[in-house]
Amino acid sequence: MKNYQSIRLFKNPVLEALTHVHPSVPFIFWIPVVLYFFYQGFAATSLSITLNVIFAISGVFFWSLTEYGMHRFVFHFDAKNKVAKYLVFLFHGIHHDDPQDPTRLVMPPVVSVTLAIPFYYLFKISFGPEACMPFFAGFMSGYLVYDYIHFAVHHFTPRTNWGKSTKEHHMKHHFIPKGAKWGVSTSFWDHVFGSFK
Repeated sequence: MKNYQSIRLFKNPVLEALTHVHPSVPFIFWIPVVLYFFYQGFAATSLSITLNVIFAISGVFFWSLTEYGMHRFVFHFDAKNKVAKYLVFLFHGIHHDDPQDPTRLVMPPVVSVTLAIPFYYLFKISFGPEACMPFFAGFMSGYLVYDYIHFAVHHFTPRTNWGKSTKEHHMKHHFIPKGAKWGVSTSFWDHVFGSFK
């Protein structure tokens, strides 16, 4: 990683530094948050263990749909003006121009926190303060799985059939001009919404 020459996005060194992240950073940053919300769900709410587990699994499931939707409709937004095109390039186009850059394969905390906060409040409003805890913990666990699957498919040779098919699915996404195969951690939603082929 030290010798990799990344494409520079900003002249300002602080802004440029914020676009790079070591692959361990999301794990180090988010695992305490996930554990805190799991703990709050089990210890500080009146929810049963069964309901905590159901909400956590639902959060993971909802993450997979969010991942698909954001990748398809936000990260690949068909921008028409110069400013919008630049913004789309900043948060995802750079990855397609330089898909092997090891410092841009997981989401920097400045971006993931900015996205996580409104989701947390959306879940709190939707499910209430107690159910929000395990749901958010599951949602962020799904995000971490996504981040590391994305890193792995770009940097490792998988040995399992699942790993091989996941890597093949995402690599094809990079080479389809019109876009398809939007799921990274799972191809489930591509099958549901007809974007697998």
